[in-house]
Amino acid sequence: MSAAVAAIIGSAVPSNRRKPCWLGTPEIYFRKTIDNSRLVKVEDPRRAREMKQFGIALCILFALVMGYALQHFRAIEYGYQIEALRSQRDGLLEMNRALRLEDASLRDPERIDVMARKLGLQSPQPGQVMHLDVNADTGMPVMASVTPISVVSAR
Repeated sequence: MSAAVAAIIGSAVPSNRRKPCWLGTPEIYFRKTIDNSRLVKVEDPRRAREMKQFGIALCILFALVMGYALQHFRAIEYGYQIEALRSQRDGLLEMNRALRLEDASLRDPERIDVMARKLGLQSPQPGQVMHLDVNADTGMPVMASVTPISVVSAR
């Protein structure tokens, strides 16, 4: 208890130190309403012109960047289309080569002769084969004619 009494007595005794007059910012803040409704903004024509020029410059820059991006992406797209068409062309060339090879093998006279003999066909007799005139001009009218054809029975 003596410690408590000593603390009370120590605080009651004035100290020789002087306390500062200003202790910092006050802890209480007062609300002050500010009415700016009567203020009128003064237009600055130079600032307005600068902002207009800046906006136009930004629009032009945006248009240039978009134009470049459009060209770039179209070039990439065209590259893909070219590659697809090249691969399609290569496939068609390979198919054409295979078809020409098949056509050549199907037109082989030996193969046709073997198949005809299997079916029981014989070589034509003289006079049965009629050659068409391949040198005739197709632009000129041709008179129709009847030629007798003899049919030979294979039975």
